[in-house]
Amino acid sequence: MFKRFEVTRYLLAGVLGVAILTAGCGGDKQDASSADGQIARDNVEAMAREHANDTTDASEGAKIAPQRAVVSDQLAYAEVADELVYGYFVFPSDMVEPLAAIIVIHEWWGLNDNIRAMADRLAAEGYIVLAVDLYGGQVATSVGDAQKLMLSVSADTELASENIRQAYNFVSSAAGAPRIGSLGWCFGGGWSLNTAMLFPDELDAAVIYYGRVTGDEDLLGPVNVPILGLFGADDTGISVESVREFEGALERLRKQHEIHIFPGAGHAFANPTGNNYNAAVAEDAWEKTLEFLHHNLVGVGEEGN
Repeated sequence: MFKRFEVTRYLLAGVLGVAILTAGCGGDKQDASSADGQIARDNVEAMAREHANDTTDASEGAKIAPQRAVVSDQLAYAEVADELVYGYFVFPSDMVEPLAAIIVIHEWWGLNDNIRAMADRLAAEGYIVLAVDLYGGQVATSVGDAQKLMLSVSADTELASENIRQAYNFVSSAAGAPRIGSLGWCFGGGWSLNTAMLFPDELDAAVIYYGRVTGDEDLLGPVNVPILGLFGADDTGISVESVREFEGALERLRKQHEIHIFPGAGHAFANPTGNNYNAAVAEDAWEKTLEFLHHNLVGVGEEGN
């Protein structure tokens, strides 16, 4: 049994060296992207339309405090294209041994204060959380900037895939997480599904908040990861039709999944800084998220599954 001080020192002082040494080992080099370049560009355009009137100014909804104290730091978790990649690493302050981990993937704005706040809330629920950065340290404050950053990832998805691979190795090998899940919103929601495709047998849970999905059974067939999908019925960027195709494919393939389409909710309904924020739906989705994560990352051992 690790003592609290030893775990804290290990995670905030020793983890960096181990992570960088092990990050490049192993991993499937297959590109996680499920669509060609044109479809990816169309998705970026759709997100630009959905966020056209949004800002990143914090609202009251963005100030929800975590349920208990957490310890956080900015740490390098990967080296991609000869550049260190820094993410937001956080865990409960009273942790005495490694916990299950969640790889958090930012929406199209980037790794901003809103994402860090959500990472804090997740960590306070009893998880190690690594909020990754797929934008190379850049954070958008305008729709135009976000569009350019999202397009840059779409232009070379292998770099983002390698980023995610190393994030997985970081929380697995360096942080010692016994089980690992992924969670993302918008752009990050699609990448949460991609994470499941990158680790089809290793990942223990994937949460998709209104991200781009696919009904391609060839792509979904190898994925043996429990999936939670949370979508808005009024989302014009991620259509209900595409979500139903995704759900149908998962059903035919007999994959473990849970899909919710919330009436009256638009795209980014859980983003408290956006114009589509819906507090009631966001809270409902959050409770479903916590229940799903607990069942697949914590409760599995307790239930003997």
